[in-house]
Amino acid sequence: MSDFSAFSLAGKRILVTGANTGIGQGIALSIARAGGAVIGVGRSSMADT
Repeated sequence: MSDFSAFSLAGKRILVTGANTGIGQGIALSIARAGGAVIGVGRSSMADT
């Protein structure tokens, strides 16, 4: 699932809950790689992970 040529999220803003760890973090990274702007929400700061 690392081939993002089939779609683009450029210009899209996506809210990801649980973005600091685990599945949420993976989803946030995938969205960013596809060109989306990630708004990440989690219980600890991204710098803590």
